Amino acid sequence: MKLIVGLGNPGDKYNNNRSNIGFKILDVIANNIGLEIKTKKKKSLIGRGDFEGDEVVLLKPQTFSELSGESVLYIASFLKIQVKDIVVIHEDVGLELGQIVVTKGGENDTNPGVNSISVSLRSPNFIRIRIGVLNSSYNPKKREDFLREDFEPLENLSLIQIINDAEAAIRSISMGDIDEVIQKYHL
Repeated sequence: MKLIVGLGNPGDKYNNNRSNIGFKILDVIANNIGLEIKTKKKKSLIGRGDFEGDEVVLLKPQTFSELSGESVLYIASFLKIQVKDIVVIHEDVGLELGQIVVTKGGENDTNPGVNSISVSLRSPNFIRIRIGVLNSSYNPKKREDFLREDFEPLENLSLIQIINDAEAAIRSISMGDIDEVIQKYHL
């Protein structure tokens, strides 16, 4: 069983924020496999079903992103899912819009949600799908403001391809060797 976690912030006002790309990707995956992410468990919304022949749990933490570790730890413990079988999808301001990088480990990451998960699980050895959200208007001194901005209209057109590419990366993880997937989706 795999646990696929999309990072984001709960609430309608955050739906199209850059920081909610993880939620957007999970919603599309759920829709494509005929699954609903609506079961409420310990500050989380989850959906459970079949993805590429594997049983999966799709998880949207309902805390703010920087507290995601609490939800991930609870669901992983409750379902006895090992750290190596956890996939976390999150935004990355270090990557240009649309770039996708698959890595293992979340130790000392600049993403507060990833750090929260590493600390809660007491291990950074989960799989990460980093989704680039960077554009030319990014100011490092205003990182949080940038992440809480909605995608611009032209960027919204790119989101369809970005989400499809991220779903392809997740399918590759389900079907293949993780080291090969990391090699395929690297900078």
